[in-house]
Amino acid sequence: MTITEILVRNSELYGNEKCLAEINLDLQESHNITWKDYELIENNPAGEYRREMTWRVFDEKANRMANLLLKRGIGKGDKVAILLMNCLEWLPIYFGVLKTGAVVVPLNFRYTAEEIRYCLNLSDTIALIFGPEFIGRLESIHDQIRSKVKTLFFAGENRPSFAENYDRLTANCSSEAPQIQLADTDDAAIYFSSGTTGFPKAILHTHSSLMASCLTEQNHHGQTREDNFLCIPPLYHTGAKMHWFGSFLAGSQAVLLRGIKPEWILRTISEEKITVVWLLVPWAQDILDAIERGDVDLDKYELSQWRLMHIGAQPVPPNLILRWKKHFPNHLYDTNYGLSESSGPGCVHLGVENIHKVGAIGIAGYGWETKIVDEDKNTVPQGQVGELAVKGPGVMKCYYNDPKATAATLQDNWLLTGDMAMVDEDGFIFLVDRKKDVIISGGENLYPVQIEDFLRAHPAIKDVAVIGLPDKRLGEIAAAIIEPKQGSVCTEEDINDFCASMPRYKRPRKIIFDTVPRNPTGKIEKPKLRAKYGAASLVAKETQL
Repeated sequence: MTITEILVRNSELYGNEKCLAEINLDLQESHNITWKDYELIENNPAGEYRREMTWRVFDEKANRMANLLLKRGIGKGDKVAILLMNCLEWLPIYFGVLKTGAVVVPLNFRYTAEEIRYCLNLSDTIALIFGPEFIGRLESIHDQIRSKVKTLFFAGENRPSFAENYDRLTANCSSEAPQIQLADTDDAAIYFSSGTTGFPKAILHTHSSLMASCLTEQNHHGQTREDNFLCIPPLYHTGAKMHWFGSFLAGSQAVLLRGIKPEWILRTISEEKITVVWLLVPWAQDILDAIERGDVDLDKYELSQWRLMHIGAQPVPPNLILRWKKHFPNHLYDTNYGLSESSGPGCVHLGVENIHKVGAIGIAGYGWETKIVDEDKNTVPQGQVGELAVKGPGVMKCYYNDPKATAATLQDNWLLTGDMAMVDEDGFIFLVDRKKDVIISGGENLYPVQIEDFLRAHPAIKDVAVIGLPDKRLGEIAAAIIEPKQGSVCTEEDINDFCASMPRYKRPRKIIFDTVPRNPTGKIEKPKLRAKYGAASLVAKETQL
């Protein structure tokens, strides 16, 4: 079964039932209209900030998109890019591309014009559908990309002259399924790496790896028809969409929330009767801080149906989960680890039954194998640090157009993750750090994640990143960039006193107070910090944010 067949099945079985809703509370607040007013207003303007879709409409829209592409001669093996903010159109377009046998290419909505041009070129994209937020960026590179990208569709109002109207064109296309035969081994999607070491790599997946992520997600989190999944992260990223795949496989509902304010998240969970939420660490931190400051009153929300909160995309501080369980004692909890190269989250996960192991990323996921290896790719003894390698049905086919990088990362069907880890006596994997982020100071290996986890226990610290800075005597030293909580005062002396219980060689030797930058998937953007502070003369000072 290919992933497009699941959509057909859901349409046939649950056609008139809701499958997706899109909510934009920023628009709602600007209109000053409450959700309870919707039914009282003639012509119901709620469509501006709350829209929904049934399974049958989802499938029909995907078919219309597929038939439009096929009419333009775009089909098997061709590359079609999506550059949209999260919206109700996103997933039908994605599946419409897949139904043609073409390869769908989701693009990061934060890409600069040059990054968009680079990724379109690297992936050999010949068609692009984009939204109004990207008109300016595409105008600036239009002449450079048009030799390859022959077709541009625009989804939205005020269409630019260089693109065609997606809504009008698809409305005139058949809603019947195109008769295209797909195989599990067919190429399906190109995702891009986070680009933390430069321009991103193009990661090619087949239909079988997308299907594997559906099975893995549902096995881990047990989605049923009664669940309702809240999707907040960007759909261009594997983390958001592959977690939704569990709900997709179950034929259950999901909500796309545009916005990350704690009160918006809690309100949506309450009003939409959400049962499963995937959060990034900063969002969970913001919710807890809002509760503890008194900005959010949990008694105002209906949260009893919320059964599962899970986190991934970055190391999860154990202290964060201890705080979470204090406020939400009845929640099941899971940590998810994965990469775009492993078709998203799930190649390693903690498991809801293993909360006593908070701090670990977990054990091999459903259908996956793991091992920890040294530089010669030999398995290291239990308790020793090495590079995490994974093998399973969701491993990428290759880095598209990059055989050298593919050969360095895929070896004997094992995916080398670039993450340093260790296994404890119970077989649980603990992430130590990114291989490239390890700091070598005076001959000692320092793992920034360990130092960051320690510092996050400080009551005045909202976020922290540890990087290596050059040092003439030691080679490198650990520098901690600390973002204090709103309203908290924190000094260098406070931090040094707090670190006194750490082994001396692990203590950060430079304290910097600044905002910690994170990308849309929650990962700390350490290259930005290294570029900012690597050659700077820094003076740590008392600060208040």
